[in-house]
Amino acid sequence: MTATPGVGTHQLASPELLRSVFRRHAAGVAVITAQGGGGPVGFTATSLTSVSAEPPIVSFGVGSGASSWPAISESDHVGVHILGEHQRELAATFARSGADRFGAPTRWRAGPERVPVLDDVLAWLVCRIVARVPAGDHRIVLAEVVLGDPSGDGRPLLYHQGRFNGLRD
Repeated sequence: MTATPGVGTHQLASPELLRSVFRRHAAGVAVITAQGGGGPVGFTATSLTSVSAEPPIVSFGVGSGASSWPAISESDHVGVHILGEHQRELAATFARSGADRFGAPTRWRAGPERVPVLDDVLAWLVCRIVARVPAGDHRIVLAEVVLGDPSGDGRPLLYHQGRFNGLRD
């Protein structure tokens, strides 16, 4: 057995410990969108996961206190957009509380099932929500893929150490 460096410096579980650990975890950046009663809503997510291939299901987390949650909680469909490294500003806009996320310079259109579809992304999906699972101060949304487009150009945008970054070789 080998010694693990820093074992003596462990911390008790806390929100800050979780944030500190996950700042070290590089994650792809996605924007989730939906059509709400008051118009389109969306947020930046780093929790996007492929769950099942048959049927094709994805999941993402959303804070139950987030401004997008009321629309997501009532929507039948959502848009899932994989951002490219050229979209740091778009990611920041959708992450910023109170931002006009769908105003200029954001380019988007109403897509299938009235889902807002962002332009110039690496890939997008329209998904039908199949479950919303309570998980602490968040909800885990499970959504079945209905259709999409994987043909965008570029390299993926990553989130690491509290910043949006490009992928390095």
